Amino acid sequence: MGRHKPGDRLPSEADLGAKYEVSRLTIQRVLKELQIEDLIERRAGSGTYVRRRAEVTGHLFGLLIPGLGETEIFEPMCQGMGKAGRVGGHALLWGDTAYGSAGREHQARQLCADYIDRKVSGVFFAPIEFIPNKDEVNMSIAESLSSAAIPIVLLDRCVQTYPERSRFDLVGIDNRRIGCRITNHMLSQGATNPIFFDRPHSAPTVAARTRGFRDAFPKGEVVHGDPSDRGFIRDVMDKHRPDGFVCANDETAAKLMQSLEEIGYRIPDAVKITGIDDVRYANLLTVPLTTMRQPCMELGEMAIQLMLSRIAQPDIPARDLLLDCKLIVRQSCGEKR
Repeated sequence: MGRHKPGDRLPSEADLGAKYEVSRLTIQRVLKELQIEDLIERRAGSGTYVRRRAEVTGHLFGLLIPGLGETEIFEPMCQGMGKAGRVGGHALLWGDTAYGSAGREHQARQLCADYIDRKVSGVFFAPIEFIPNKDEVNMSIAESLSSAAIPIVLLDRCVQTYPERSRFDLVGIDNRRIGCRITNHMLSQGATNPIFFDRPHSAPTVAARTRGFRDAFPKGEVVHGDPSDRGFIRDVMDKHRPDGFVCANDETAAKLMQSLEEIGYRIPDAVKITGIDDVRYANLLTVPLTTMRQPCMELGEMAIQLMLSRIAQPDIPARDLLLDCKLIVRQSCGEKR
């Protein structure tokens, strides 16, 4: 295959795909992994180049993030961890588990076993969502790492259903408060009958956002379902007559927006929509999305600090390190009447 020395320019994504007979999406994912591990750098208008890897003088940590590449918030979070880790000479082991529901579970268990065999100093774990037995799987992985005396920092979500709390440290946002804030914004824009919409088997963060929605609008309905199912969405509109949807996240909001438009509802005139996360495409939707922006890079940096603190003080109680979000106002929620 040949080797590339530090400073060498790598072939284009198209050339790499043709050479190794894999899709361009696979090449992009591999390059993204190498970039987070600080092995390559991308220069705008020039290309991708090999970097000299810094010597690891500190801890070796594992990343266990099922769905990485599918959930956009984790890429900048990993970049934040990589940036903070390099300052102390620490390194991150990458594990890509974005292979569908069954594949994620199998890959996550394999990766957990691999980190235990390699005796890593700690693991950053984002628990699996969108599978029926997610709670059992997530707790099993966490307990396996704990039994091997490997510290865990949970990313974004807990391994137990809200409002229960596990015995592991967590870095994320205050989801209940965020749910309340985004709902209050929708109400301030004139909505009188908003509902909360999420997908079945979502992460515990969604349950907390639901609680925040009800803090702001106690009589509000909560609906679980597939936002891409136009027949289901039509039934929801006929039954509940909502004039707004507070969505669990931006991905749900984007799919719901498309379904509503296809069955004849104009946004925001007939129905208002909000999301949470502020993913890259949120401003590129047919109607730009009002949402809450997560400080993903900062969450990654704080995760490293939380892990180092746990290693230094293994017996202190579990902690939640929660950062604030910023309300991003766009057209999907309309103007105040």
